[in-house]
Amino acid sequence: MRKKLAQILIVDDQEEILFSAKMILKKHFETIFTTNSPKKIISILSENEINVVLLDMNYRIGFEDGREGIHWLKEIKTLSPQTVVILMTAFGKIDTAVEGIKIGAFDYVLKPWHNDKLLEIIDNAVVESRKNNKKTPNETIEKRYFVGTSVKIKQAYSIAEKVARTDANVLILGENGTGKYVFADFIHQNSERKKEPFVHVDLGSLSDSLFESELFGYAKGAFTDAKTDTPGRFEMASEGTIFLDEIGNIPLHLQAKLLHVLQTKTVTRLGESKARPLNVRIIAATNSDIKAEVKNKTFREDLLYRINTMEIHLPSLRERKDDIVPMADFILDKIAEKYQQENWRFEDNVAPYLEKYPWKGNIREMENKIERALILAENNTISVTDLDILDFDEPDETDDNPLFEMEKNAIEKALFKHNGNISKTAEELGLSRAALYRRIEKYDLKNL
Repeated sequence: MRKKLAQILIVDDQEEILFSAKMILKKHFETIFTTNSPKKIISILSENEINVVLLDMNYRIGFEDGREGIHWLKEIKTLSPQTVVILMTAFGKIDTAVEGIKIGAFDYVLKPWHNDKLLEIIDNAVVESRKNNKKTPNETIEKRYFVGTSVKIKQAYSIAEKVARTDANVLILGENGTGKYVFADFIHQNSERKKEPFVHVDLGSLSDSLFESELFGYAKGAFTDAKTDTPGRFEMASEGTIFLDEIGNIPLHLQAKLLHVLQTKTVTRLGESKARPLNVRIIAATNSDIKAEVKNKTFREDLLYRINTMEIHLPSLRERKDDIVPMADFILDKIAEKYQQENWRFEDNVAPYLEKYPWKGNIREMENKIERALILAENNTISVTDLDILDFDEPDETDDNPLFEMEKNAIEKALFKHNGNISKTAEELGLSRAALYRRIEKYDLKNL
C-alpha cells in the first residue's frame, strides 16, 4: 500500500500510547514524529511542516480537566494556523474536547481508540490540512467546489449562495452520490457560521437505540455504559451547522423527538430534565421522495415543514451530461493532490466512454472509479480499462424504450412551449445549447 505524504506529530506523556499510535500510523503516512512533552511542540513545528497534531489533553497526574490540551491547542493554532489538531483524552472529558473543537480543533478521539476510526479521522485531517495550505482569501467556489455548466446545478448553487447568508433551514434532495454532503458544506462555508463547527450526522447508519444518545447526549448513569456526561451532536454543533444526512430514514416514533428539538430550539440529554438552549443551523438531506413519504404517512408533514424552509434539488449526472468530462478532470486533480502526485491525465479516447457510462452511483461512483484507476494505472495516464467503465447494461435507444420516449416527449413539449427557442428550451430542460442540439439530431426533431 502506498503511504500518503503527510507529517504527523503525536504528543502524549505515556510512552505506550506514543508507541502504539506510531505503529498504526507509520503504515499509512510517510513521517511520524512523537514527543512525550508538549513543551517540545513549538520547536518541532518550527523545524518541520507538520500536517496533523494528535494532541493529548492531560499531562500531569491529578490534573485531568483537559485545560493543558486547550492551552497547547491555542499555541499550535497561533504558531501554525494551517496545521490540523486532533484532541485525545483517556478520561472522557468530552465537554472540554467540544470546547476545543469550537476554538479550532478538527476532531477528537477517546483512548483507547478503535484503529479504523483513528485512521479515518487522521486521513480526513490530512486532507483538511492540504485545503488549509491552498486556501486564499479570494478563492472562488469553482476552485473548491465543482459547479459545471449545467443550468440545473448552476441554479442550485445560486440558490445556495443566497440562502447561506440567512439562518433558514435547508432540505437538499437528490439521488445517492450526487454530492449532498459537499453541497451542505458549501452552504456552511458561505454562511456567517463558517468559523463554527460543521457537524455531519448520518441518520441512515444510526440504530433506534442510539438515536437519542447520539443526537441529544446523555447524563452520567443514564444507562449502563454512560460513564460521563456527554453532549450530543446538536450541542457539538452549537453556533454552527448540523447536517442531518438521510433524514428520510428516521422511523416515525423518533421523528417526533427530532421535531420537538427543532420546534423548541432546545435539547434535553438522556437522564436529565434540564432543557439546554440551541443555536444551530439545520441542513437536512435525503435521497427518498420525501413528499411521497408524507402522503404515505411514513414521514411527518410538520417535520417536513420544519426542515425545508428552502428546498434545493441536486441533479444526477444523467441530468448534467455536459459536466461529466470536466468533472472527471476535477476529481482526478483532487485525488492526485490527495496522494501528493502531479501531471495525471486521462487518455484521449476516454471522454466518450465517460459520457456514455450510466453513472448510477453518480459523483461518488465516479470518485471511487477514478481513485482506483489512479492506484492501478501506469505512467500517470488513466485508460478506459483502468476506469472499468466498459461493461454495463445499456438500454436500447429504440422507439420501444420508455426512457427514449420520455426524453423525446419532454424535448418536444419544451420546444413547442417556447416556439422553437433553443435557449429557453435548453434552460427549462437543464441542458446546454450544444447538448440540446445533439438530442434534436438524435430524436430527429429538426422539423418541429
